[in-house]
Amino acid sequence: MNYVQLEKLGEGTYATVYKGRSRTTNEIVALKEIHLDAEEGTPSTAIREISLMKELKHVNIVRLYDVIHTETKLVLIFEYCERDLKKYMDAHGDRGALDPNTVRSFMYQLLKGTAFCHENRVLHRDLKPQNLLINRKGELKLGDFGLARAFGVPVNTFSNEVVTLWYRAPDVLLGSRTYSTSIDVWSCGCIFAEMISGVPLFRGRDNQDQLLHIMRIIGTPDDRVIRKIIQEAKADNQQQPKQYPRYPKIPFSQVLPKASPQAIDLLERLLQFDPAKRISAAEALQHPYFTSGQLPYPMPPAGTMAPPSFNFAHAPQHPQQPQAQHDPQAQAQAHAAYMAQQGMPPQMYPAQAQQTQGMAIPQQHQFMSQYPQQYAGGR
Repeated sequence: MNYVQLEKLGEGTYATVYKGRSRTTNEIVALKEIHLDAEEGTPSTAIREISLMKELKHVNIVRLYDVIHTETKLVLIFEYCERDLKKYMDAHGDRGALDPNTVRSFMYQLLKGTAFCHENRVLHRDLKPQNLLINRKGELKLGDFGLARAFGVPVNTFSNEVVTLWYRAPDVLLGSRTYSTSIDVWSCGCIFAEMISGVPLFRGRDNQDQLLHIMRIIGTPDDRVIRKIIQEAKADNQQQPKQYPRYPKIPFSQVLPKASPQAIDLLERLLQFDPAKRISAAEALQHPYFTSGQLPYPMPPAGTMAPPSFNFAHAPQHPQQPQAQHDPQAQAQAHAAYMAQQGMPPQMYPAQAQQTQGMAIPQQHQFMSQYPQQYAGGR
């Protein structure tokens, strides 16, 4: 193999991920190693992930460089990102909560990557902080497409055993199998709220408990909405709609007191109980939260993001000196000092940030041709 295995990064349901290095270019990569069962062969999740990621080339989606297939294992070679969003929040957040500029930058990139998937008729179906990767340039990238699937016309019925529970849309919790891009939009809304507050917004123990957690905050919807979702679920599902407690809606401004009015408005549009009323990822990118001048810096296009400013969780606050907070030169100096303290190379300092964003992505390796697009079916 043309790659050297370095340290173990994590282990999932069917794969182990290692940090690796290319023998030919010395480039650092991520190696996703899937052990193959002699009887069962290649897992359908791996086939789907390969076939979909061959088509998805975007700055906010993890790049699949190469696939190595042997008799005993399948190794997927991905671009390397230093950490996932959950670990980033733990390391740089104030009890997990990120500063407003970083939230806006990451949310913009999350919606960019999601909108690109939807434009290319792909549902991710498992968006959560652990599946969003952050590199040293401050770029957020969608990863782990093991549950992703292509969709088209006519609408197929999909599995409702998708999306990690805390980020699962209420229509999926109610058994819907005719969902579409709106389930990813719901997950984006949950991630948005979590970046602002530092903790997951809805933390249920099972499907029913998760539904109740959602209703306690956004309110119990009209019975007609629940009835419509259940009727659109599986054809043989004859169950009568369950009677849920009548919870009033709690304003998001009370749940997330740190959020700006525009952030609250965007969150309201993302977290609509009725999937038909949810804003699309492409529409969300045009929201005033991103387009207005409410924050000190305009939103640059995806792929030219400067590294997000780090939040000093234990630094003393100086409210009597608000000017320094909005002084680009002072902020750049503070950022450079922090980057130096962390041992990051000079080219990553703010003065060179825009240059580093323009660095070319390494030449893509040759893909295997055994995994055509039609294998993207299934659950």
